[in-house]
Parts: sequence; structure tokens; C-alpha cells
Amino acid sequence: MKLAALWRHPIKSHGREALTEVTLSPGQTMPWDRRWAVAHEAAKIDGDGWAHCANFSRAAKEPSLMAITATSDEAENRVTLRHPDLAPLRFDPDSEEQAFLDWIRPLMPEGRAQPARIVRAPGRGMTDSDFPSISLLNRASHDAVASHLGREDLSMERWRGNLHIEGAEAWEEFSWLGRSLRIGDVIFDIRERITRCMATTANPATGERDADTLGALRDGFGHQEFGVYAVVRQGGSLRRGDTVEVL
Repeated sequence: MKLAALWRHPIKSHGREALTEVTLSPGQTMPWDRRWAVAHEAAKIDGDGWAHCANFSRAAKEPSLMAITATSDEAENRVTLRHPDLAPLRFDPDSEEQAFLDWIRPLMPEGRAQPARIVRAPGRGMTDSDFPSISLLNRASHDAVASHLGREDLSMERWRGNLHIEGAEAWEEFSWLGRSLRIGDVIFDIRERITRCMATTANPATGERDADTLGALRDGFGHQEFGVYAVVRQGGSLRRGDTVEVL
């Protein structure tokens, strides 16, 4: 097995970014993954720590967000966002919040809580899990879902994972629960399956709902889960193409 792709999402649900390598630290999320999140006007957030995903604007409710891509400039603390229906935006999420809110407004549907502010959880990414996680996805499992749907063009990016693994059997990743993986210099402890939501039904190229991924999971495989959450036990470097070993 090998590591086929690395992805991060600097602003939760607002843009994906491909990487070729990354350095991970024990017990931490991927650097700059879900570094920020967009709290909506009905959010109930107490303090500056981790908060449940229901407090944030996300693609499960606003599928057009799936079509956003991102590029990060860590040295300048800036993110560039692109969407097929908007001009690119380059901004500092910590100091130029209003520029972002003005940019994202045309994508937001009426009748839903609107984006209100950008928040940040010090020391960790705002993952859907209440622990700092890295998400691992199995390309063979994706191919199984695509085959069930009769969709050879189904994009792996709609699952919004961090690490894509190829060379495993379909759904083999669920057998890794409670075990550890070594990828490159990093050792991961596999913690939980990932339960999926409506965000995965949207096409990451167009932001339109075009595939019943949840129905495919339930009807074809008897669950609504795709991928696993892992915790970094031993930090180090990851590179695309690294060998994946079950310990």
C-alpha cells in the first residue's frame, strides 16, 4: 500500500488544498487543516476551543461550498480561495474577515443561517471529531461506491479527507480500528470510522448535488461510513508515494 494523495482544508468546508508533503506532530491535526471555521449567525460557541460542526457554515447545508479550492501562504498567514462562480479572494482570515464574508455571501442560500464570523481554535484544527484527528481514505472503497452508483467519474475529493491510500482492499480500513499504521516517518493510531453527511453528495467541481453517496453506502454496504479517523502517535514527515504499513 502507498500514500497516493495528501489534502488539507485551511478553512473548514471552504476550500481544499493538495500537498506533496507535510510534517505532522504527535496528537495534532495536520498543520493548517481546519485552522479556521466559519461560524454562522445562529452558532452557540462557548469560548475559543473546539466546537461542534453544527455551529459552522458547511457543505452539508450549502453544497456550493464544495466547489471552493484553496492555496495557503503560511509565511504571510493568507489564504487564496477560488470558486467557479466568483473572482479569487486572497486574504488574512485573522484580520480581513469582512472581505471573506462579502465574498462568500453570493453562494449562501436564503432561509439558512448566514456566515457571521471566522473563528479559530488555538492549538488544533476544527475537525468534525472532538479530538485532533487526521482522516484516512481508501481509494478501493471509493471505487466500490462509484461502481455501485455507476459513476466512473465520481471524484475522491468529495470525501474531504487528509490522506488517500491505495493498494488496500475495499473497506479494509475498517479492520484497522484499534491498530496502528506507519506511513513514512509517522505512526498513526486508528480511532474511529467516519460517519458521512450530505456534503458528500455534492460535486467538488460544480458544487451541485449529483450523486446519492449516502444511499449508495446504506444500500450497497449496510452503513453510512467512509474512511477512518486517526491520531498521530509518532510525528515526522509524510510524502506522496510513501509506503503504508499496518503494524
